[in-house]
Amino acid sequence: MIEVFKTNVQEVHQSKMIVEKLLEHFPNSSINFDLEDCDKILRIHSMSISNKIIIELLNAHGFHCEVLV
Repeated sequence: MIEVFKTNVQEVHQSKMIVEKLLEHFPNSSINFDLEDCDKILRIHSMSISNKIIIELLNAHGFHCEVLV
């Protein structure tokens, strides 16, 4: 399963911190950011994904996050 999110994460160090936090909830997942994209894409490839947990985690760290449609 792959989900793609639009975020407002700007810096590489911010994206690395978010990836570390997400891996705590979704171990054995492939998680990456494309900060060059205008939507600052967060891509998660995992056996099970909870959009709610992902959005809440980013919001808790002060970032906007929504499912990209």
